[in-house]
Amino acid sequence: MEQITISDIKIDVIRKDIKNIHLGVYPPLGRVRIAAPLNVSDDAIRLFAISKLSWIKRHQRKFAEQERMTPREYKDRESHYFQGRRYLMNVIETDATPRIVLRNKAYIELYVRPGTLVEKRHQILNEWYRGELKKQIPAIIEKWERIIGVKVNDWRVKQMKTKWGSCIIEKKRIWLNLELAKKPVVCLEYIIVHEMIHLLERHHNDRFLNYMDHYLPNWRQLKAQLNSLPVSHAEWGY
Repeated sequence: MEQITISDIKIDVIRKDIKNIHLGVYPPLGRVRIAAPLNVSDDAIRLFAISKLSWIKRHQRKFAEQERMTPREYKDRESHYFQGRRYLMNVIETDATPRIVLRNKAYIELYVRPGTLVEKRHQILNEWYRGELKKQIPAIIEKWERIIGVKVNDWRVKQMKTKWGSCIIEKKRIWLNLELAKKPVVCLEYIIVHEMIHLLERHHNDRFLNYMDHYLPNWRQLKAQLNSLPVSHAEWGY
């Protein structure tokens, strides 16, 4: 991958078969990427980056100021999120099958056997997140298949380090980040629509953006909402 440096800011440059130059700044650290048409010169890309320098720095400041959660210890009174709502954890030790219970829209109860280690508590909560997320996804995909006119052959959930979602176009398979279980359902829906639009257009070009504007006119607001929510210490963005 090409890389240029402007005012001490490293910028990844990707050349694609597209018509216009596209600029993006990505959480958590404000990574900058330019996607440029194949025939655009290095000097033109550099001048474009210089012209956008104040915009880049403004967005990097936003990510630097974004609220971040410290590593979770899965103990009493610790904050955890589900579908965009903040819950306080209650740990209840019991000699029974581990489980998660939401209580009064305020507490997330973690039932574990005595002596359960942090790593196991993390695993129990993550598996609950996975199950809850899988309950939400099918109806959203079915809804948007009718609206967009595409067919998703398969979808899966996994912990992803750099993306909220991805689409394997040839297989019509969508991958969704497990972290989306913590975010509002409207943000999950935005990511699903984003990935389904890739079945119409592979690249993030003007055609892709036009599809997004047509099918989900408020997608920019949803993207901003998703990237403004508290993130875990190991999280990034989209």
